[in-house]
Amino acid sequence: MQRILIIDDETFVREALQRVLSGKETTVVGAADANCGFAALRESPVDLAIVDVVLPDMDGAEAIRQIRRDYPAVRIIAISGGGNFGLHAYRPEAISTRAYLAACSAAGADAVLPKPFETGELRSVMDRVFSTARPTAQLR
Repeated sequence: MQRILIIDDETFVREALQRVLSGKETTVVGAADANCGFAALRESPVDLAIVDVVLPDMDGAEAIRQIRRDYPAVRIIAISGGGNFGLHAYRPEAISTRAYLAACSAAGADAVLPKPFETGELRSVMDRVFSTARPTAQLR
């Protein structure tokens, strides 16, 4: 049985991913913020965490660093629509989706995926991530 954790504060995104990824061989758990995601990880380990970059309680890159540190075997896919990108992209302080996702890669994400994406794109990224070996889990 495969377990997936989705950490995304957008209810629509979280619930849509839960619907499309759940199946008889897959259990999907959702969390609206990083701290709820950490609680879910402590309760029951997962094989994959899909982490939004812009979260209300913590930067997604920091959440990924903590997951990577505490649960090294968990595969991680970072997803992002990029905060205020597109609304004020002409402003120097605007951060692009590409920059958010690059920070997540540096923090330890196995793959990154910009929003919006198709289910087929996500499944392809998941297949690629699961085909790569990770260290044995060491729960704390």
